[in-house]
Amino acid sequence: MIHMLDYHLSRNSYGRMVLTTASDPIEKEVVPVRAFPISNPLRGISLIDRQGYELAWIDSLTELPQDSRELIENELESREFTPEIKRIIKLSSFITPTTWSVETDRGNTDFVLKGEEDIRRLSASSLMIADQYGIHFLIRDRAKLDHHSRKLLDHFL
Repeated sequence: MIHMLDYHLSRNSYGRMVLTTASDPIEKEVVPVRAFPISNPLRGISLIDRQGYELAWIDSLTELPQDSRELIENELESREFTPEIKRIIKLSSFITPTTWSVETDRGNTDFVLKGEEDIRRLSASSLMIADQYGIHFLIRDRAKLDHHSRKLLDHFL
């Protein structure tokens, strides 16, 4: 595995992230993968090649030079789509399948919850909810939701 100072990250002519080293100037396509995407998104980033082998490990994004950090953050943002639910506006019913109207950090949306088994506890206060298409919505902290949202959510927990 390569240490941070031993490589350089850039984009190739196809717009893909590539890694080069002083000892091997051949560009290798890499994909950043978070080890702890919910609980600690800035720590533990692995750079994986096309075959799934880890080529480099980054302990913390904050330790990287700004250009490398921005490149990795942009790549992660383009791959990871997990809207965070800020408020539950309404539910179509309390029996599944049900349509949820929610406010997220990316705007308002509606999604269909097929069954209660699509709500997964990540910790005592956080939840991951999968919609009918497999899109995951995050509730980072149930206690921070407004009273109305918590009351609606409690029907499914």
